[in-house]
Amino acid sequence: MGIELFLFAVIVLFVFSIFDLIVGVSNDAVNFLNSSIGSKVAPRVVIMIVASLGIMAGVIFSGGMMEVARKSIFHPQLFTMPEIMTIFLAVMLTDIILLDLFNTYGLPTSTTVSIVFELLGAAVAVSILKISAQGEGLSHLADYINTSKAMLIIFGILLSVIVAFIAGAVVQYISRILFTFDYMKRLKRYGAIWGGIALAFITYFILIKGAKGATFISAEEAKLIKENAFYLLLIIFAVSTVVMQILLFFKVNILKTVVLIGTFALAMAFAANDLVNFIGVPMAGFHAYIFAAASDSPLTLTMDALGQKVPTETYMLLIAGLIMVITLWISKKARTVTETEISLGHQGENIERFESTLLSRTIVRMVIALFDVVKVIIPAPVQRWAMSRLDTSKYKVESESDKRPSFDLLRASVNLMVASAVISYATSQKLPLSTTYVTFMVAMGTSFSDLAWGRESAVYRVTGVLTVIGGWFMTAFIAFTVASIMAVIIFYTKALGIFALLLLVALIVWKNHRKHSERSKISEMEKVFNLKKITDVNESVSTTFEQLGLLIREIRESLENTLNALYNLNTNNLRVERKRAKQIQRWANIIIANVFKTIRLMEKEHFELSNQYGQTIRRLQKMVDGHRDIVLRSLIHVSNHHKGLLPVQVDDLKKAQHLISELLNEVESGMTEKNIKMHDVLVKKNNELKKISKKQNTDQVERIRSGESKTRLSILFYAIIGNFLMLSKQSIRLVEIYTDTLNGASRFSKEFDLD
Repeated sequence: MGIELFLFAVIVLFVFSIFDLIVGVSNDAVNFLNSSIGSKVAPRVVIMIVASLGIMAGVIFSGGMMEVARKSIFHPQLFTMPEIMTIFLAVMLTDIILLDLFNTYGLPTSTTVSIVFELLGAAVAVSILKISAQGEGLSHLADYINTSKAMLIIFGILLSVIVAFIAGAVVQYISRILFTFDYMKRLKRYGAIWGGIALAFITYFILIKGAKGATFISAEEAKLIKENAFYLLLIIFAVSTVVMQILLFFKVNILKTVVLIGTFALAMAFAANDLVNFIGVPMAGFHAYIFAAASDSPLTLTMDALGQKVPTETYMLLIAGLIMVITLWISKKARTVTETEISLGHQGENIERFESTLLSRTIVRMVIALFDVVKVIIPAPVQRWAMSRLDTSKYKVESESDKRPSFDLLRASVNLMVASAVISYATSQKLPLSTTYVTFMVAMGTSFSDLAWGRESAVYRVTGVLTVIGGWFMTAFIAFTVASIMAVIIFYTKALGIFALLLLVALIVWKNHRKHSERSKISEMEKVFNLKKITDVNESVSTTFEQLGLLIREIRESLENTLNALYNLNTNNLRVERKRAKQIQRWANIIIANVFKTIRLMEKEHFELSNQYGQTIRRLQKMVDGHRDIVLRSLIHVSNHHKGLLPVQVDDLKKAQHLISELLNEVESGMTEKNIKMHDVLVKKNNELKKISKKQNTDQVERIRSGESKTRLSILFYAIIGNFLMLSKQSIRLVEIYTDTLNGASRFSKEFDLD
């Protein structure tokens, strides 16, 4: 291979660095956007401008030293130019796949952990191949790899998870006890002192973490800052307190100031320190190529020069910063990752993104038992006083759901203050804490202390946190494994392998994009079902039934797909419908929540009307249960490789299926188009369904007597027919409730017993 191939490799690295910047920012945006967006401290455009300014400040002030990619994980002087390029290409390909995968599922992970373990995995793979070719033993691997760095990262994960959660929980508890949820009154009394403390930590964080390595701070100045940290904090606190008091005098909400400055600080730190995770490898590859090209033997030259400090070109930093800012504004995946963290810390009722698991239920049960013990120890008067200070009913929010913050400004400011303090201290002590891990766990700790994890939501929130933490450890494992495999492929296949892997990465990213689009559509459907404004009773009732029509359409389409898959013994399609059944249940729960909200608005004199309208809950839940029963029974039957339905049974079910499909379609159209003159048509179809089901029952009995239909087939057949009848019955009852509710009185006779 000539040096020209490695020039192509450098170009590939830079092209991939653009994609890496995009997926990296999409993942890390949650670090500095969570508190401001969750608390709705300002219009989104203002928040984005503040974050963008922070990013550009971090990029401009960054010294741009990329030691992590060049020498922190392996010893470059022991590798030749082709081997270094093999490592770097494997790292960039893996990084894009890994971060894009996490972004697709809305899970925040650490870009630092991913890049470190990708470098480690690729370097270990190439080192082993070198050792093997030279006939040496694996004991020489330690000569090539800096294993202590990886151990520090793992230690950092464990430390950040525990320390950040506890620190966030304790500080938020003290803050809430001090200010309560009705914090504006008390903010006038001692808010200046509290704001001074918050700004002291955040400003110190900017100096220690955000501007670390900046060209405008010399080594002597940095040392001076570190040695006089305590006095510096006191000075910043005193100045900030005075400024906060002045702002309070002019009736300025100082918490908004704290949150916006904190957002700027974290964005600045992200750009100044995490930029290496995205462009460090391409820059190292570029410098490796420059050193090799200037040599008489470029392909055998060892990369001793990479051990030196080489500052990144300023124009490259500015280009990288611009890409990061553009991505921040346009990336849909950045919003997905941010929404995951915000939903886990949402105050009060919310659409839960995660399911309950055995582990989460066990943890919640243990915590409840622990608190029961604590209640025995703490005197009752103290408990009552503490609970009065934590009275969430004093949490005042706007009535419109689309304007309602997920949590208040007090918690948002605590998030930023504690995250800044923990990261600053760890950095000054040279402890490898991850910004992502700290900000996430602080947010979870503050939401826990704020009683956001109530009995109704705790198991789901704990599952979400465990999922994210599990993903962090999976990041290290997947990064190491995939990068090592890619390094081996590139090492042996050279240019052909690079092209093949480029196509593979493109395919994976494309599939992830499609997957994210599908998940986004589901999320958009949830927004359609979730009523944003619950102010007008009549409009809310009408909208609820429109949503019922949309949900019935989902049930009808899913039933058709399920039964067709059952007839053809298609397990894969049945698994898809099982996932869809879970989603339909989620949407049904949202509609039911909307019904509750609407009933609360109905006045006492409308008791009869609200009672009638409330019956939609029972009818809807029965329909969802019936649909799910058909899906699960069909999936279990086919997954267990039982014999398929008899041809005559399939024919019978198709006849019944045709009728129930037509009936559901009529209900769907009637509710979405507000057509209340469909009752007679539905009753007619229901009578037809009852008639053919009666005949089918007689025929099935004969098949059982003759032994033609075995027990499992008979159970499945009867269950499906029975659910068809139940779906028909509940659909008609929903139509009657719909008509009665909109008209305020019963319109149809009770000739048809539906109870």
